[in-house]
Amino acid sequence: MDRLLSMSVFAKAVESGSFSAAGEALRMSSQLVGKHVQTLEQHLGVRLINRTTRRQHLTEAGFAFYERVKIILAEVEAAEGMAAMSGGTPRGRLRINAPVSFGVHALSKRLPEYLAAYPEVSVDMSLANRFVDLIDEGFDVAFRVGELSDSGLIARRLAPYRLRLCAAPAYLASHAPITHPADLELHECLGFSYTELRTRWSFEGPEGPISVAVSGKLMVDSGEALLMAARAGMGILLQPCELVREDISAGRLVELLPDFPVPTRPFHLVYAPDRRMTPKLRSFVDFALAAFGTDAQPDLEA
Repeated sequence: MDRLLSMSVFAKAVESGSFSAAGEALRMSSQLVGKHVQTLEQHLGVRLINRTTRRQHLTEAGFAFYERVKIILAEVEAAEGMAAMSGGTPRGRLRINAPVSFGVHALSKRLPEYLAAYPEVSVDMSLANRFVDLIDEGFDVAFRVGELSDSGLIARRLAPYRLRLCAAPAYLASHAPITHPADLELHECLGFSYTELRTRWSFEGPEGPISVAVSGKLMVDSGEALLMAARAGMGILLQPCELVREDISAGRLVELLPDFPVPTRPFHLVYAPDRRMTPKLRSFVDFALAAFGTDAQPDLEA
């Protein structure tokens, strides 16, 4: 077997958490994934992954090997990128990280345009609300919501991220009216497990900013799960425009407090300063700025 391919398969198995998940990502059977890993183990003379029917975990040798493999694969990709630059044609695998709601309801809708324009590029997209380390986790670019720390990354500003407050008609019919943000303190508010949205929501009022302490029986790390709960009448929802837009238009949810807008949040596309600006990276940066930049807001604003 091709040793470099086996290394790539091994890395995907580690990152995916299982042979079956790696197989799905690589479009090969879990048995073939296992054969690649076994071939490496036989070549190296050590076990890399301990496997049972329910779980897998890296051995000490496997962890050390994985750390080196990441570097090798990154160098190979960089070498390919440099070679591609001479031809100027975007090609190769592009690894992208994005928040879940934005990735599902905005980015994934526009990606077909990008892939159609650049057929020699393939996209490996990871959706997660947690903070990811671009360098350690091998991402080319990431979309980030909120104020940026002084990370040394290159940041390109996109259209501000907008949130909307809403609830199901059934919930509103059986609870006290909401005419001011302060009323939310007496309501069941669906908590999002990331950032300050866990326990505090902010609004802009006629006389200035308003900050309200909120609470509720349900807190989830998924905007999609909170949307289902809001549809079922479990409480008040504060989530991105692209997540709730269709439900508000269909009447499944009702927008609340339109005179007290939620402050927009900064939104950026970031990449490492030492990441070579290959044609594939440049093409995606240009695409993202055109699709989601400050002059193109329809996917971020209702």
